[in-house]
Amino acid sequence: MTLTELKYIVAVARERHFGRAAEACFVSQPTLSVAIKKLEDELNVQIFERGAAEVSVTPLGEQIVAQAQRVLEQTIAIKEIAKQGRDPLAGPLRLGVIYTIGPYLLPALVKEMIETTAQMPLMLQENYTLKLIELLKQGEIDAAIMALPFPESGLMVRPLYDEPFVVALPRSHPWADRSEIDAGDLKQETMLLLGSGHCFRDHVLGVCPELMRFSQNADGIQKTFEGSSLETIRHMVASGVGITVLPKTSVPDMQAPDSLLRYVPFSAPVPDRRVVLAWRKSFTRLPAIDAVAQAIARCHLPGVIPLDLPATSN
Repeated sequence: MTLTELKYIVAVARERHFGRAAEACFVSQPTLSVAIKKLEDELNVQIFERGAAEVSVTPLGEQIVAQAQRVLEQTIAIKEIAKQGRDPLAGPLRLGVIYTIGPYLLPALVKEMIETTAQMPLMLQENYTLKLIELLKQGEIDAAIMALPFPESGLMVRPLYDEPFVVALPRSHPWADRSEIDAGDLKQETMLLLGSGHCFRDHVLGVCPELMRFSQNADGIQKTFEGSSLETIRHMVASGVGITVLPKTSVPDMQAPDSLLRYVPFSAPVPDRRVVLAWRKSFTRLPAIDAVAQAIARCHLPGVIPLDLPATSN
């Protein structure tokens, strides 16, 4: 049994496909398949059921894959302990960030990190929340900036800031002159949402649950439309397709002159999201986590409420 074989079975369990798992591990499919068959023969158990369209994990295989994941995490921890012995702030930090935070936080964060910890460059990856959680557990990234809530993951979580939401309207919209908007009024409007997989989509549906029935069936196409990014949705709002909800960091100037859009705050209680920094419990470069959190606190993001709360387990 080798660590490489354990890495292969974890990849197949994640991808449910030998070809995609081989690509993720940067090996040929025959190499991966032979290694997994060798491990199954050695253990005298079947880890995977091979189907025509998809690979599934056997009940016993689920236990083996879970243990393999723990073993891989511990091997990463050994390397991290060695690094920490030298300098926990030396060397790259692999940082994930969700799509609806990255474009608005990273410019300021990277600048802060260069000024304070240039010896620890950030290796950045944008992705969906669930994918970032997977990458954290697999040791592919060291930490991730995400928004609560997300599924219980066994990760350590440090709150960074609370971010209020605002409503984005076309400049010609009847609500454009309002000083604030009640969340309940949104159900009257054609709403633009991010596509499935974006946690911010779920946040918007949480603000106005009535939209849920429109976003899940074809009958509601006249009521909700989807976009691939917040910036795409912003352009759709400007063109008059509908309205949307945006996180405050994406709107640095609520009163931008000559804008095609009008941004209006919500009336109290203002909906918001809590942005956190998450990492594996086994991750040993805790000074690196502190350095990122402190740099974010110095970013002076528009409209957010900074938090100084202890880390908890999620």
